This record gives sequence, C-alpha cells and structure tokens, in this order.
Amino acid sequence: MPLTPWACANCGFWQKHFGPLTCPVCDDTRNDLPHDGWHFLREEEVAGRLTGSWRRLERDMVAFSTAPPFGLNGTGWLLLHPDGNIAFEAAPYYTEPMLQEIRRLGGIRFLAASHVHGYGALWQLQDVFQPEVMAIQKDDLRMTKAFRVTWPYDDALQLRPGQTLLHVGGHYEGQAVLYDETRRILFCGDAFKVDQDPAGENLAVSTHKAFHKDIPLSPGEACKYREVISRLDFDTVCTPFEHAPGITTDVALAVLDDQLRGPPGVRHIPMQELLRMTRQDVRNEP
Repeated sequence: MPLTPWACANCGFWQKHFGPLTCPVCDDTRNDLPHDGWHFLREEEVAGRLTGSWRRLERDMVAFSTAPPFGLNGTGWLLLHPDGNIAFEAAPYYTEPMLQEIRRLGGIRFLAASHVHGYGALWQLQDVFQPEVMAIQKDDLRMTKAFRVTWPYDDALQLRPGQTLLHVGGHYEGQAVLYDETRRILFCGDAFKVDQDPAGENLAVSTHKAFHKDIPLSPGEACKYREVISRLDFDTVCTPFEHAPGITTDVALAVLDDQLRGPPGVRHIPMQELLRMTRQDVRNEP
C-alpha cells in the first residue's frame, strides 16, 4: 500500500503510513487512550466530517479552525507579513476554502509548531504551500511522521528579526514558543492553559506537564519556563486553543512563581488573584 495520511479518530494526530496500528500521542502518558480501541481515518473521511472557518484578528493575524470538534481541535495561526507569512500550529484539517484564503493572503513562507499537540494538519500546509522553512525543535522530531522537518533547531531559531522560536521543554521535551516582538504576542504552546468563558474572557491560568492527567511540572521545568519568559515582553498569549489578550509577561511569571513556591502541583489560578499577585510584585520592587 502507498504511504497516505491517516488521522487518529481519538486525538487527531496525523501519520503518513501504510496503515497505522497505534497512535504515539494517545500512547503517551500525557494523553488518554481511546475507550473503544484504535480507529484511524483516511483524509477523505476527515474532509467529509468537517467544515472550516477563519477569523481575522487584530495585529494582522488570522485564526483557522474546523467544526465540529475533531481530535484535540487546535487552532492554526497565520501571521501576516509583507515579506512572507508565518503559520504557527495548525488546524485539524484545511478545507479547500481555507486553503484558498491562505493563498489569497499570500501563502506561507515559514511553518512551525510548538509541539505535537499543535501539529494538526501541518503536513497539508507543507504539501500545498511548500514553505521555505518547516521548523521543529530537535527533541520532538520523533513525532513528525506526517511531514518533513527542514530546519531542526536547538535553543532558538530566528525566523526573521523580531520573530523567534525558543525552546522551553517542560510539557513536551521539544516544546518551543514563538515570540513575536512587534505584535507583543507569545505563542506559548501548552506552556500555559487559559480557562475562558464562552465570550473569550480570561478566567484562570495554569501550567502543567499533563493537562488531562493533572501531572505538574517539575521545579526544574518551571524554572526553565521562567528563565526564557522573563526576557520577553508580551501582553497576549496564544495557546493551540485560546487567543488570550491580557495574559501579560507579569501574569505568566506570577503563575510560574506560584508553582515554584511549594511542592509541584497544578492550580488554575483565577485572574483576579494573578492580578493581585502582579500588583504585589510591583510594590515589592526596590
């Protein structure tokens, strides 16, 4: 049989394979196994289930998503730039109207993702747009069975001045963030989880090794997050699932400082408490 794209019906992870027998994402301790056994879908089966949509956001950014929910159901972020667009993370699948919209907006020059939970249909974007760079941190190469990485990197990779991939590890060994200095946005992968209400209002923020299993980061992993993030200046974070204006550098550091004050644990810290913590930190500055 030829190699073809297959998606796990449980988590949405894509593999180009003869016919997969297991899913490395579901098999990992950070995720749940399917309760009824393995079920893998061909591309045409996924395409027949989903409709695509996109929304234009401020700061020259477009969010691509599909419905109904499929797998982990992430968002694909497209960062517009006259010198070539960056696609970071990916939607679960891209319908033809979604692809046409990306073409209309200038295609994709750079393609990257934080870690496997944000991969979505990266393989599709690479096949269609043939970007100049497909960048994944080297410690996550084992999860890239559906696409070809053209630029594995170590601690950092500057895609262009002001837009830099930074290795943070933690949640996954190869997890990276994309810092957009001009937009003042941190595309943080799953370094943080933002709880929001249906209107998109931020309610609480947490950090974790495994969200579904409630496994906390180790102190060293939280320190690594803090070391990287403390050097950045942002007023918004984007996870693979949430667009969260108002989650600033100070708020993110408050989450990590709370994590480091006691034994490892996962705490969804309410925004009001985090804002109080940031004000207290300002008062305590010399």
